[in-house]
Amino acid sequence: MGNALDELLSLLELEALEVNLFRGVSPDEDRQRVFGGQVAAQALIAAGRTLDDERPVHSLHAYFLRPGDPQVPIVYEVDRIRDGRSFSTRRVVAIQHGRAIFNMQASFQIVESGPDHQRPMPDVPMPDELPTFQQRIEPYLDRLGKDFGDWLVRERPIDSRPVDDPHFLDPRPREPQQDVWIRANGKLADPPLIHACVVAYASDLTLLDTAMLPHAISYTGAHYQIASLDHAMWFHRPFRADDWLLYHQNSPSASGARGLAEGSIFCRDGTLAVTVIQEGLIRPVDAR
Repeated sequence: MGNALDELLSLLELEALEVNLFRGVSPDEDRQRVFGGQVAAQALIAAGRTLDDERPVHSLHAYFLRPGDPQVPIVYEVDRIRDGRSFSTRRVVAIQHGRAIFNMQASFQIVESGPDHQRPMPDVPMPDELPTFQQRIEPYLDRLGKDFGDWLVRERPIDSRPVDDPHFLDPRPREPQQDVWIRANGKLADPPLIHACVVAYASDLTLLDTAMLPHAISYTGAHYQIASLDHAMWFHRPFRADDWLLYHQNSPSASGARGLAEGSIFCRDGTLAVTVIQEGLIRPVDAR
């Protein structure tokens, strides 16, 4: 297992402070705010710690309320809203400096059978047919500059192989759609909650980018304020986050300084595992 994945998994080892109360930390790095996928994954772990493995998560709905401070711990308060015969519902509030920075409602369900259909997986190259992320970046390192280049090629907890060049390498306007193969950068333990949390973390890495593609907007520019606003996930079928998963992403709309993006996460065999929807802030800085 890579060191970067070890560090991510250590972030998911929340400290139990009291019943329904947990504390998590952030990576030791110079960020202006905590990565949203980290908070979502930690909140899901906190919720899952109040249940047993017989009720895997089937959906979550979350709102990012304030930027997180990476220098101080995050306290997660879990409200056990309901435990029924088939479903359990949890509400989680993430708190820093005495204020909520994030809230999430998650639902867990016993394993049941019923009608079954799904959309097909797009026909894209398989991950072993694509260059690694580092191989894709290397031809552009001189143009990107040493600091940014070193940050891009560092070891990451999520191994990713985009089908096309990421938008920061090719900033021209393009269709609001992208496909990226993702997997944990190492072997994970078997409990499904860990795999759901790792995918929740990874699902926030590229999704909002999709809404910026037609406008050639980049996180590296200074002309837009960009941030996740809300995030929803539905977990349809079993999967392993340490196997390759195709993250098919598209954006149906951008308006009102917000962009909407949808994602479908498929197992390598074509099974639709997860659906993701996110809306994010894409605000011109001179509009404030």
